[in-house]
Amino acid sequence: MGLTSNKVLVLAVVAAVLLFVGTVWLWPRLARHTWRAVSGRVGLLLATQVAVFSAVGLCANQAFGFYASWADLFGRESGQGVVVDHGPGGAGGGPLQVVATQRVNVSGGARPQVGGQIQKVDVVGRTTHIATPAYVYLPPEYFQPRYRTRTFPAVTVLTGYPGTAEALIKGLHYPQTAHAMAKDGKIQPMILVMLRPTVAPPRDTECVDVPGGPQAESFFAKDLPDAVAAHYRVGRKPGSWGVVGDSTGGYCALKLAVHHPGTYAAGAGLSPYYRAPTDPTTGDLFHGDDALRDHADLWWYLRHRPAPDTSLLVTSSRQGEANYRDTLKFIELVKSRPPTRIASVILDSGGHNFNTWRREIPGTLQWISGRLSDR
Repeated sequence: MGLTSNKVLVLAVVAAVLLFVGTVWLWPRLARHTWRAVSGRVGLLLATQVAVFSAVGLCANQAFGFYASWADLFGRESGQGVVVDHGPGGAGGGPLQVVATQRVNVSGGARPQVGGQIQKVDVVGRTTHIATPAYVYLPPEYFQPRYRTRTFPAVTVLTGYPGTAEALIKGLHYPQTAHAMAKDGKIQPMILVMLRPTVAPPRDTECVDVPGGPQAESFFAKDLPDAVAAHYRVGRKPGSWGVVGDSTGGYCALKLAVHHPGTYAAGAGLSPYYRAPTDPTTGDLFHGDDALRDHADLWWYLRHRPAPDTSLLVTSSRQGEANYRDTLKFIELVKSRPPTRIASVILDSGGHNFNTWRREIPGTLQWISGRLSDR
């Protein structure tokens, strides 16, 4: 059973409850001062605490999508390394392969023409040779005969770190929200390409082209859009792509829109930060290269490089978000750097969590939809 399985969660909760009840029931019998009684009490306490912490941890993982599998949790993922693509067909027959499909959790979702469809895909970067899984949401119009020749705008949707792509579906409800808003005429039908920014797990690359390491920024700026456009009916002209992310994904979204306005016409950061950190999860991202570090620093880039012709959106909360003051300063900086455009969603209160981002996603999708072309 997988880490995110409901059965695993139920078993953990049941085990925690039974051990708690068992501890209360057996404690009087173990109240003596013999080594066996003391060992029994210690063993019961340890087992109960482990079970309770496991149940709480599994609940948190279900809610926030930190890890996708047991291998992911213990840093032993397989099949997520760097793949070298040899020749036109590549190692797997193409830059993008559909490996599974699933319905969208909406009324009538069993029929793609009504509910759209979510496809799990494997993507291999032609130039970066990065291989990563993703989920692609296709709106109902994609399957309807009258739209068979139409192309659609696309939005890259990124998690935070460590994050899981599944959390964008199960926790943040991107496909369901996009489906409902398009049905109500609030946004245009869009293709969503949902994945984690962690393309070399467990390392947090911060969407940086690491010297001698993963070329994460190039993957998101070129390889991913190229792979998706080669497989799906996505608009190919500038203005057809946007990017959205939360936390680490929010920083990546803003950076991709700023660095690559010819690819991403709009970038939205939910609870973002504005420069790449360096810590044990990232390792040495810049290898002492000050120019590369400055390039990844949005503060520095917008002050010292020509302002890009792109649209940005940032979100924060007056209470509960650590990035609030930085976000206000960032808004003022961008306002002074035309033609870059800036918009914001500022809540009265909200934390760095799924509940806050779910409140911000509808407005964000409406904003980005208005800035993308389907041609």
